[in-house]
Amino acid sequence: MSQLPKLAVVGAGHLGRWHADKYSACTECELVAVVDTNPDIAREIADKHGVIAFTDYHDVLSMVDAISLVVPTSQHYKIARDILEAGIHCLIEKPITETVEEAAELIEIASNKQLVLQVGHIERFNSVMIGIKEEVDQPEFIESTRFAPFSVRATDVSVILDLMIHDIDIILDLVDSPIRKMSASGLSVLSDTIDIANARIEFENNCVANVTANRISQKRERKIRIFHKNAYLSADFQNRIVAINRKGETKNDAGIKNVEHHERTFEDNDALNLEVLDFINAIKTGGKPLVSGEAGKRALETAIEITSLIKRTL
Repeated sequence: MSQLPKLAVVGAGHLGRWHADKYSACTECELVAVVDTNPDIAREIADKHGVIAFTDYHDVLSMVDAISLVVPTSQHYKIARDILEAGIHCLIEKPITETVEEAAELIEIASNKQLVLQVGHIERFNSVMIGIKEEVDQPEFIESTRFAPFSVRATDVSVILDLMIHDIDIILDLVDSPIRKMSASGLSVLSDTIDIANARIEFENNCVANVTANRISQKRERKIRIFHKNAYLSADFQNRIVAINRKGETKNDAGIKNVEHHERTFEDNDALNLEVLDFINAIKTGGKPLVSGEAGKRALETAIEITSLIKRTL
C-alpha cells in the first residue's frame, strides 16, 4: 500500500476514544472518521481530531482501508463480518467474538480476502513481555492473578472474557502446547455473570497453569509467576517489573546452590500505541499481526470452556 491507510474507529466509548487518539497522532495512517450510535459522543471525539462523525458504521465502509472495532462483544461478529466482507482490514477488541464458530467465520473471510484481522489483546504489547520472552524457556508451572475493582462498564461479559482472557492469551502463547485437561471454579457476586474465577490448565507437554481473575477487588493487580528449570520469574504488568530468581553456581553451608536474584524495570511503552502500529504495519506489509485472529480464537475457545466448567457448578 503506497499511500497512508485511511482509518475509522467504530465505537467511541471508554476504549474507543483511546484508539482514536492513537490513530490521530500516528504519522503512518490517516484517521478520517469516528462512529458511535450516540451522536453527541461521535461528534465530540470527531471534532477533537478534526474528522467526520457518523452514527452508522455502514456510512464509512466506502471511505476507509481499515477499522478499529471497539463496541460491546455482542456486536463484534455482525459488524466485523460486514467490515471484512467490504474488503476492509479490522482490528477487533478482545474477545474476538461471542462464539468460536463466529470467530472461525471471521478468520475465513479475512483469509479469503487477504485482509488483516487482529485481536486487541493489549498485554502482548506491554514492555514487561520483553523481559518474559527473554527469560522464559519451556515453562513448567505458571500462576497468574488479575484483580480489578468492580465497574458496570464490562458486565456484558463474565470476568473470564473481560479480564482472565488476557492471561489465557499470554499463557497459550508462552506454553505453545495443546491443552490436555482443565478444571475451574467461580461465582457471581455483583453482576449477573461470573465475577470471580479460577482455572487450572494442564498442557500436553506437562506444563500447568493456575489462572485467577477477580473484578470485585479493592485493588488492581496484574501479575504472572513462571517456574521453569533452574529459574523462577515474577512479572508485574502494572508496575512493569520483572524479578528473576535463578539457581546459582555456588553452594551455601547447607550444600544447596545459592539463588541469584535480580530485577528489571521497564518503561511505559504505550502498549495500545504499539498495538495500533502493529496493525498498520501488517496492513502495509501484508504480514501477520502479533495477535492474529487465530490467536484470538484459541484464547476465546479456552475462555468459553472455562466458563462452561464453572457454570456446571453454579
